Amino acid sequence: MTALVVVLVVLLAAAALTLLSSRVLREYQRGVVFRLGRLRPLAGPGLVFLLPMVDRLIRVDLRTVTLTIPPQEVITRDNVPARVNAVAYFRVVDPARAITEVEAYPVATSQIAQTTLRSVLGRADLDTLLSERDELNDSLRRIIDEQTEPWGIKVTTVEIKDVEIPEAMQRAMARGAEAERERRAKIISAEGEFQASQKLLEASQVLSRNPAAMQLRYQQTLVELGGEKSTIVFPLPLDLIAPFLTSTRPHPQDSSETPN
Repeated sequence: MTALVVVLVVLLAAAALTLLSSRVLREYQRGVVFRLGRLRPLAGPGLVFLLPMVDRLIRVDLRTVTLTIPPQEVITRDNVPARVNAVAYFRVVDPARAITEVEAYPVATSQIAQTTLRSVLGRADLDTLLSERDELNDSLRRIIDEQTEPWGIKVTTVEIKDVEIPEAMQRAMARGAEAERERRAKIISAEGEFQASQKLLEASQVLSRNPAAMQLRYQQTLVELGGEKSTIVFPLPLDLIAPFLTSTRPHPQDSSETPN
């Protein structure tokens, strides 16, 4: 009876020890194992057995992490204050280095992203900050990735989310944009008048060479005027007006001097 109790106690102790020394890592997790303080090969995914009181396991997530960069106060190169916030996406590509090379790699990556954001945007003009975000995003991603690469961190994307500028600057930019729109509208209107005058000149030259075309144009104008209810049109043939038009023109002999 005593032997049976001892066997049961041993089995229960072995089961409890096995339960305490086993870990289950998911597909997107890896385990960094330290045995008596020394780094061991990566463990996982799946069931991992550890030596009790000897091994220590740290779980590392390999999925992409969304890092929200807090709003940063920036003064652009043309001395305009702005408040900028951004978002960065990174993931761990080397779990061993992420644990052994830096303490709390998410916090370290966030601090690097904040300082890089202030440094890069401080060298850009306000117009560049507002209109060339793709180039700035690529520059931010490249610089942050170079600094986090020794930690086993890969920065995949950095995006500037919002840029806040003072209200006075916003009003000045709005006035400038309105003036630019008015300038473009005036240029377009002037170009339209110029093209219309060219077409009218060409039409007048064609009509002057062909009297029948002038007659057709005259009849079309009468039809257009007759379509209005408040307008009364009296057709008058051009043949009746032609003698009066020719009589008003000066004759060549009238302009010549009378001989003495």
